[in-house]
Amino acid sequence: MANEQVVHIIDDDEGVRSSLAFLLDCSEIPTHTYESAAQFLKIVPTMQRGCIITDVRMPEMNGLELLARLKSLGVPDPVIVITGHADVPMAIQALHAGVSDFIEKPFSDEVILLAVRSALAKQHNREEIQVERDQIDKRISTLSAREREVMDRLIEGKANKVIAYDLSISARTVEVYRANVMTKMQARTLSELVRMVMIARLA
Repeated sequence: MANEQVVHIIDDDEGVRSSLAFLLDCSEIPTHTYESAAQFLKIVPTMQRGCIITDVRMPEMNGLELLARLKSLGVPDPVIVITGHADVPMAIQALHAGVSDFIEKPFSDEVILLAVRSALAKQHNREEIQVERDQIDKRISTLSAREREVMDRLIEGKANKVIAYDLSISARTVEVYRANVMTKMQARTLSELVRMVMIARLA
């Protein structure tokens, strides 16, 4: 399925790639494997969403360099870094760069499965929030400039009379704009409207 979450495994060690893919496939988690960061970057524009597992030490482009490239490309998928003992300082650096988790070799099946499932859950939640944000943005785009002014003041907790004074219009006119805002935003209550606007303003 095109919308199925996939774990992208990047490691120059064929044994590690194969064992990770086998473990995840047995747990009914789809995988794709890549022998280098460069090979993976070629498919990034069309990649299936999910999460990424990458080794730190790889030839040509290491895991930290890959992280920086993915960030510059705006790839939102969580990244799990796997590392040898000597690479722990690099893994800590990767954590500061925003990776989802780092796992030291040798690791147990349970540890990697837990990290992957956690990363996939984060990605799923992020996608759900993005879908909702897109829907809210479309609703906001239907508001007139005056309706947006009224909405902005409503979510600040201002009363109709105060909004009327701020905008130099009558309280009755504010009521009309308020009704329009609630209808166009498909909000049943003021608290629901506030929640929608907060989601739309998420970075």
